[in-house]
Amino acid sequence: MAFNYDKYLRVDKMPTLWCWGCGDGVILKTVIRAIDKLGWDMNDVCVVSGIGCSGRFSSYIDCNTVHTTHGRTVAYATGIKLANPDKHVIVVAGDGDGLAIGGNHTIHGCRRNIDLNFILINNFIYGLTNSQTSPTTPQGMWSVTMKRGNIDPTFDACKLAMGAGASFVARETMIDPKKLEKILVKGFQHKGFSFFDIQSNCHINLGRKNAMKNAMENLEWIDSRTIPLKKWEALSDEEKETKFPTGVLRQVEAPEYCESYEMVIEAAQGKRGKITQADFEK
Repeated sequence: MAFNYDKYLRVDKMPTLWCWGCGDGVILKTVIRAIDKLGWDMNDVCVVSGIGCSGRFSSYIDCNTVHTTHGRTVAYATGIKLANPDKHVIVVAGDGDGLAIGGNHTIHGCRRNIDLNFILINNFIYGLTNSQTSPTTPQGMWSVTMKRGNIDPTFDACKLAMGAGASFVARETMIDPKKLEKILVKGFQHKGFSFFDIQSNCHINLGRKNAMKNAMENLEWIDSRTIPLKKWEALSDEEKETKFPTGVLRQVEAPEYCESYEMVIEAAQGKRGKITQADFEK
């Protein structure tokens, strides 16, 4: 029996404004399937998105939604989660939104380990604003701000998240929605900051301007750069430099920020003494 997406969507907003073949639609459907598998009530879900193609995510999914200013998704989501710690908060941002202007908020969300699900739709370019270099644009690629080829070193988004302290970090592509769904379910169940680097295509503003003539060629390029974690671990150090491992790259238990904040509330109410380092060494 076909999956009924309509009950999770604002069908009056259909069709989407995304380009034909855009990976954002695949990711939207996969997020919906993960929510459905977990049995979450959509009244208990809040999706926070920013600016860019990924910013439209909150327009189409039928739950509590906030469409925020550029780069501020994690800041808004942090306030929402602290005020509603029992709710499920999903953040959706692009690589420019989440790693450039919003990079500061992203690393501190990771550092605090607040229970947010951060979905980075990584298409290696500022897509909506017509092809500026983003923090993940590969070196040598054309963009409107690097017309002779990008010279900026690129971020490995997952290494950044792990270095900043996220307790769940995963990478997958939108090429295999079933694999992506499994990764999202695992991360959504995790208590703490869950970071997903989802590599996706922008065949209009990245692909066809960099010798990839259509969506399939863009997807083949992404597929050529990614490899399951176990296979990646068997590569030589030199080979690892040219491949991105997929799967769950990190999952650890760590103090969650909303739970830690309860200690602040209890201290203010006189129910406990001053918070000390020993409270985090248990």
